[in-house]
Amino acid sequence: MRALRFALLICVIELTQNNQTMATKKAKKKAPAKKAAKKVVKKAAKKVVKKAAKKVVKKAKVKRKPNAAFMKPMTPSAALAAVVGNKAIPRTEVTSKLWAYIKKNKLQDAKERRNINADENLKKVFGGKKTVSMFEMTKLVSKHLS
Repeated sequence: MRALRFALLICVIELTQNNQTMATKKAKKKAPAKKAAKKVVKKAAKKVVKKAAKKVVKKAKVKRKPNAAFMKPMTPSAALAAVVGNKAIPRTEVTSKLWAYIKKNKLQDAKERRNINADENLKKVFGGKKTVSMFEMTKLVSKHLS
């Protein structure tokens, strides 16, 4: 609101200065200048109001709730339990522990960072594949959760 008031104040000051200089000119030229100045003021006011409205809308957003399906504890298979442990944990934790294992054992491909080079434990989880992309990995891991 302060920005709106400030913008309007500036426009009013400019208009009064324009009016003083226009007073010396003929009356015919004075009328179109006023209309043009009013249009400029209206456009500037609309822009300021739109910006203020956008800021209010952005602040009104609420924090997202996590999906309950991701938070449900799942039991890993024997092959996956060798990597993440045999306790029932949510999918999000399985992914976190899997990435911790991959980074700890330096299994991420050096050149193609999207690929994971499987060791003996991960080969069982990945269905015998030697190299798996990180997107494919989540699909293969979900088969080992129940």
